[in-house]
Amino acid sequence: MPRFSYPCPGCRTTNSLHELDCEFEGTPWPTIEKAYTDCLSVLSASPTPVAESTLRESVHGEWGPLHAAALRTLTAVDRVERADDGTLRLLTAAEYTELVSEPTIEPMRTIYEHGSVPGCHDNAVFAMIAWYEMVDLSWAETKEAVVEWLRQSGAWDRGGFEESSPEELVENKRHVYEAGYGWKQAGREAKAVIDRQR
Repeated sequence: MPRFSYPCPGCRTTNSLHELDCEFEGTPWPTIEKAYTDCLSVLSASPTPVAESTLRESVHGEWGPLHAAALRTLTAVDRVERADDGTLRLLTAAEYTELVSEPTIEPMRTIYEHGSVPGCHDNAVFAMIAWYEMVDLSWAETKEAVVEWLRQSGAWDRGGFEESSPEELVENKRHVYEAGYGWKQAGREAKAVIDRQR
């Protein structure tokens, strides 16, 4: 099941060490978490989509810039869906997992669609694992998604791996998930190799 780490809506940190120019620097961490949970509790309690004005009126306490920023973050990371009429709906765990399983931004889209090729396997697998960690899939879900990607994209059949199975390969990269490494640099390097071989 996807998890959510309540990042600061200003600088995306998940602890009290904010970026220097973060507008929420100095805000107590429980206050940041509360802004998210205020939004999520209203949305999760409603069986139907909620108007933003209703959400603002229904949160515990006063709606402020932190609540607005938390809602923008929830929408930006696809936890909350904003319909064309402006109503808001919290995605289920299954809907969210399906939505984020196929990366839509570069360089991850190229890696996902074309699969890894010899010369970039390490970076491509690293980037895929880091991507799924970043979108808050559990380790089991990440492992399953990356193994499936290796097979369906044809990357495993292209060869060039030292491991005897995709499962072993992904398990050997578990440290990428646990350390929370970013995907951008490895993704850019893998995409460059894939683009040259297309």
